[in-house]
Amino acid sequence: MRKLLFIAAIALLAQASFAQTSFNKAKLDSLMDALAINNKAMVSIAIRQNGNLLYSRAIGYSVIYATRKIPATTQTHYRIGSVSKVFTSVIIFQLIEEGKLTLATPLAKFFPDLPNAAKITIAQMLTHSSGLHNFTSDSSYTAMMTKKITHVEMLVKLRSQKSDFEPGTKNEYSNTNFLLLGYIAEKLDKKPYVEILKSRIANKIGLKDTYYGGKINPDKQEAQSYTWNDNSWQPATETDMSIPGGAGAVVSTPTDLTKFMGALFTGKLISDSSLTHMKTIKGGFGMDLMPYPFYSNIGFGHDGGIDGFLSRVIYYPDGQVAISYTTNGSHTNLNDLAIGMLSVTFNKTYTIPSFKTITFKPEDLDKYLGTYSSETLPLKVTFTKKGTQLMAQATGQGTLPLDATGPNEFKYDAAGAVFVFDPANNHITLRQNGKSYLFTKEK
Repeated sequence: MRKLLFIAAIALLAQASFAQTSFNKAKLDSLMDALAINNKAMVSIAIRQNGNLLYSRAIGYSVIYATRKIPATTQTHYRIGSVSKVFTSVIIFQLIEEGKLTLATPLAKFFPDLPNAAKITIAQMLTHSSGLHNFTSDSSYTAMMTKKITHVEMLVKLRSQKSDFEPGTKNEYSNTNFLLLGYIAEKLDKKPYVEILKSRIANKIGLKDTYYGGKINPDKQEAQSYTWNDNSWQPATETDMSIPGGAGAVVSTPTDLTKFMGALFTGKLISDSSLTHMKTIKGGFGMDLMPYPFYSNIGFGHDGGIDGFLSRVIYYPDGQVAISYTTNGSHTNLNDLAIGMLSVTFNKTYTIPSFKTITFKPEDLDKYLGTYSSETLPLKVTFTKKGTQLMAQATGQGTLPLDATGPNEFKYDAAGAVFVFDPANNHITLRQNGKSYLFTKEK
C-alpha cells in the first residue's frame, strides 16, 4: 500500500545452485538477536518446507505503552498491506473457475461509470495494466486514510480520477485495481470481503490467524505499528481498514502466510492452470505474484506495506520452501533479512550484518546540513539535525533519521541508501542498488 522512500531495492541474490541439507537454527537466531539488540526491527518470521514449519520466532513488541511494553509472539497479528492482493487474486480465480467471471470480462459489467471501464479487463486489473489511477497516490489520500469510508463514497472518488494511460499499453502498480477486484468479488458472492476471505480461503485450509482487519485491538494480539524517530519507536498513523479492502486490509501472521502459499502451490485453493496465470510474469507483474530470484531458483510472492507495517511472503517450488516476515517497526533493509532466512535454509554463505553505528555531537553535524541536488536524479535532499541525529528529507517525502557509520558516512537501511559526504567540496554521493549518484550543495 505504501511506497518505499528513495529508490527501494527488493531483488534477492542470483546464480549458483539450490539445495538444502540441514538447518542452522543457531545462525538464524543470531541474526534475529542482532536485529533485536540494535533496535533495527520488531519482526516475526516463519520458514516452512514441505508443509512443515521449520522455524518461527518474533522479536520486539506488539504494543508500546508509556509505562509498559507487550512482547510480540509468533501469535501476534500484523497488517500485511499489499500481500492481501494475493488473497484477492486467489478469490478472483476461484470465481473464474466457477464460471462467474473470465479474464476477458470488462470492468464495465460491474462499474460502467469508471474511467475506461468498457476497455479494461479483469486480466488487466490483475496485471496492473488497466491504467486506473492509484488512489493511494492521490494528493487527498493522506487526509482521508484514517477516516471510515463506504464503497459508494470511494467509487465517487474513483470516478473523478482520470486514467493514467490507455488499458494494456503498459504496467504500472495501482492499488485501485485490487480494491475494485475485491468489490467485484463481493458483488458476485453477495457477501462482504470479510466473509469471502473466511469461507473461500481461511476456513478451507485452516488459517486461524488470517482475517479482514478492523481497528487495531491489542487485546486480540494485534500489533500497533511504529516508526523509528529520535532514537525510539514512535506510533505510526493507523489507516481505517474500510479503505484498502482487497488491496491491503488483511491481517495475518508469518506462520499462516507460509501455510497459505503452500496450499496455493499444491492445488488446495485453485487449479494448476489458474496458478500458471498467477505466476506468469508480463511487464514485471504476474496475476498477482511477483518473481523473487535466489541463486538459480525463482520464487513467487509479494511484499506489503501499510502504516508502519511491512511484510513479505515467498514460495520456492524447487524445494517447496515458503518464507515470510511481518514487522510493525523497522529501520533496516528487510531484504537482508529475507536473504539471511533463505541462506540459512539452503546452507548458502551468509554473514550477519554489522549494525554498529557511531554518535556525533550535535555541533559536529553542522557541516552536513543544507539542501543538495543532482543532475542525474530529479530529486533534492535536505539535511537537518535533531539532537545527535542527522535527518534527510527528499523531494515530496517524509523526514528520515540517518545512522552514522563513519566520519562522513550515513545510511538509511530501510531503502539501502548510503550517503557519503565530501564537506570540503560541498558534495554528497548517494549509493544505492549498486549505483552512485552525485549531489551538490545548493547555495
